[in-house]
Amino acid sequence: MPVKNPDSKKTSPAVQVDLPPSKHFIGGEWVDPASGSTNGSIDPATEEVHAQIAAGNEADVDAAVQSASAAFQDESWRRMPPAKRARILWRMAELVDENRANLALCESLDTGKTAFDAGKVEIPLVAEIFRYYAGWTTKIEGGVVPLPGNSLGLTLREPVGVCGMITPWNFPMLLASWKVAPALACGNTIILKPSEQTSLTSLWMAKIGTEAGLPAGVFNVVTGSGSAVGTPLVRHPGVNKISFTGSTEVGRMVQRESAETLKRVTLELGGKSPNIIFADANLKAALRGAAAGIFYNKGEVCAAGSRLLVARDVYDEVLEGVAAIADKTTVGHPQGEGTRMGPVCNQDQYEGVLGWMERGSEGGARLIAGGNSLRDEVGGGKGFYVAPTVFADVDPASAIAQEEIFGPVLAVIPFDEPEEALQIAHSTPYGLAAAVWTRDVGRALSMARDLRAGTVWVNAYNLYDPGLPFGGFGESGFGRDLGKDALAAYTETKSVWINLD
Repeated sequence: MPVKNPDSKKTSPAVQVDLPPSKHFIGGEWVDPASGSTNGSIDPATEEVHAQIAAGNEADVDAAVQSASAAFQDESWRRMPPAKRARILWRMAELVDENRANLALCESLDTGKTAFDAGKVEIPLVAEIFRYYAGWTTKIEGGVVPLPGNSLGLTLREPVGVCGMITPWNFPMLLASWKVAPALACGNTIILKPSEQTSLTSLWMAKIGTEAGLPAGVFNVVTGSGSAVGTPLVRHPGVNKISFTGSTEVGRMVQRESAETLKRVTLELGGKSPNIIFADANLKAALRGAAAGIFYNKGEVCAAGSRLLVARDVYDEVLEGVAAIADKTTVGHPQGEGTRMGPVCNQDQYEGVLGWMERGSEGGARLIAGGNSLRDEVGGGKGFYVAPTVFADVDPASAIAQEEIFGPVLAVIPFDEPEEALQIAHSTPYGLAAAVWTRDVGRALSMARDLRAGTVWVNAYNLYDPGLPFGGFGESGFGRDLGKDALAAYTETKSVWINLD
């Protein structure tokens, strides 16, 4: 059984926030929702409402689009010198650092993240992403093209315009920064629609942007459900670009709805990523990577290494090791000292993960760790706590090996030859991420080349850097966040032909 946290706290601390979470942020001001209604934001550790979030609708979206459109046309933003825009983004990074404690607590209360993951890993990375794109503002350049006769050809890189951004509940502020920072660096204006379950840090980001010097209307946040806010945002003719991170099912809807107005679209969707351990791997490191790949953030990671493919020569040893790690993982209140895994984010996710734990043995798989709720043991009857779970001898064609669970549930699959590992890796429609564990450099490079995935880690898992692009193949979406590649999603190329005669 996983270790419950004996120091786990039963109540969550209050957030010291200087913002009204029951309002939208539109045109540089806090605005009441047109509906006059709010939704309760649930603390997954206690199942209690910890904040009221504005319930937006189409009227709120329209107001935000008008605000963003006006700000885009205003020369105070559109013609702002790139170096000044860089200073604003750099100041946003500083303000993220200065407010790290509250931002981390907001993430923990909204999502169930541990204090360590939110405060030591994710919020500092948000600041680094703003710093990275602050450096790009002065380097978004065009070029010169030789033309026939006495003519000169120029290419100009210009902002797309009004960008709608829809982010999920698993990494609210981090994934928002992946989109907001490059869009602002390129000179666009933004309407951010966070998950209605995890909106606090998106509102904080808008506040931080204003304090850093963003003109009114450049950064707007409208909170509410996908149907009430997300769909009108995608359909709105005044929005030029949609960047969406979420499920493949919703991504298909976003693409369909965007087609009517021919919006530019970036989709970062689901995954069922293979984590491949060869017999010559450093097994101690590989075991740590396998556990981090599926248990970090309770498995609520689009690139989670939810399929562990293991060479048969070391299969039993790896099974024993990963089951031991699962059993030793300390599950507890996110703010409890020593907690390594908190509750999953919400009731639907809790019930869905438990459902997969019950179905996991279909097709002959063996449950070797977890497989149960920890609500009573950890939360005293409250909280969406589940045990880190491992299934062995999983059929690659079974549902547990094919469908995204988005929870701490690992499917372990044996293989004999590298070709078989590739075949199993490619047996799902996804292609978001993969990993290879081996000491053989040639094999590592060959596998990295042959794997159809947007990110391939070698002897590592779940590592990210602002400079390295992230996105998927197949049904994991298209387009890239992060790195230089993200700038292409937020700029248009204009050709200028100058006749010198």
